[in-house]
Amino acid sequence: MSSSRTSIKRVVGASMIGTTVEWYDFFLYSSAAALVFNTQFFPDTDPLVGTMLSFATLAVGFIARPLGGLVFGHYGDKIGRKKLLVLSLLLMGGATFAMGLLPTYHTIGVAAPLLLVLLRLVQGFAVGGEWGGAVLIVSEHGDDRRRGFWASWPQAGVPAGNLLATAVLAFLAVVQSDEAFNSWGWRVPFLLSGLLVLIGMWIRMAVEESPVFIEAVKKAGDKPAPEKAPIVSVFKKSWREVLIAMGARFAENVSYYVITAFVLVYLTTHLGLPKSLGLNAVLVGSAVHFITIPMWGWLSDVIGRRTVYLFGTVSMLVWSFVFFPMLDGASSWSTIGAVSVGLFLHGAMYGPQAAFFSELFGTKVRYSGASIGYQLASIAAGGIAPLIATALLDSYGSSLPISIYVAVTCVVTFIAVYVAKETRGTSLADHDRAESVAA
Repeated sequence: MSSSRTSIKRVVGASMIGTTVEWYDFFLYSSAAALVFNTQFFPDTDPLVGTMLSFATLAVGFIARPLGGLVFGHYGDKIGRKKLLVLSLLLMGGATFAMGLLPTYHTIGVAAPLLLVLLRLVQGFAVGGEWGGAVLIVSEHGDDRRRGFWASWPQAGVPAGNLLATAVLAFLAVVQSDEAFNSWGWRVPFLLSGLLVLIGMWIRMAVEESPVFIEAVKKAGDKPAPEKAPIVSVFKKSWREVLIAMGARFAENVSYYVITAFVLVYLTTHLGLPKSLGLNAVLVGSAVHFITIPMWGWLSDVIGRRTVYLFGTVSMLVWSFVFFPMLDGASSWSTIGAVSVGLFLHGAMYGPQAAFFSELFGTKVRYSGASIGYQLASIAAGGIAPLIATALLDSYGSSLPISIYVAVTCVVTFIAVYVAKETRGTSLADHDRAESVAA
């Protein structure tokens, strides 16, 4: 028993550190899009219009994520989880490092935003493959009884990455003037990604391949007929589960980017407050998020995935109408409270999500199915959430339409999770089942 616990802890640690590095890169872009890229790559426009253009490049990364999910999912189901996790980390880190070297619009003109979009596509492609591999390799190493808890730790790598990215930006905002930060300081955290990738690679290479996947390969080797492409099997036999995953993802993804990315625009552009206030609020909120995600994952092992997920959905619907009035208070405490409580409630959806999605699919198509459901939703959800929120603010000058927008996505997620079957305690060893466990 001791060696088993040591093994799962090592797998969780390696998976989470790699996820933290990748999401540091991804969220660094989100923060920079709200604070810097609108002037460095889209100058000479109205501030909100420039921000919308900047967020449009953020959305481009989300468009590439389903493609990454398809490619990484296909080969992850064919050749294993570990190899694809290493590749995704290299692609993500390389693209982020290159962003730190990009000339601005004032230097090379329209080529600057075009190159930015290209690198953002690479980022999105890499993240599209990262999530599925990271959560599955943990889910397939862990035991059925505690899968929610163990699988929630790679999820905690997301706020950890955001925490790290925001901390670096907040530190630079304190030690630099706005002029210095906008001129060259914003490049420092992007270049720092190169060092973080090396650390993540060193740790991730020590992870062993999933025992569930290895067993599935051995059994498949006894069959005379070749296996179909996993993606074909997913859409043919598990399309309902893909739709459930997409719906479950909707409110979780939209609310997260409104709370962590759009909040910076709302505070600085709409309320005229310093960017340090928003960065500090996201910093504290991300710490709360990081601590509580495993708690929600553990609770889903006790009372069920659906129960915890539905609680988070309903709570987020209510909080969407409280969030902006608290921001309007324009104080440090009300801003930090709005973001922190929002991320605490978001964790009730995000904590059980990894185990829930893993349990929806069989081993032969699990990487493909979970990745596709997770990433397809990101196009219409988080990918355009800051853009839609900014457009609504620009058109109505009020936060109420944004709250309604978040509330509508919560209704979509509630329906998707409500019609799903409870998956807590499902055995992943039954990798050859043709039908998923979800209704």
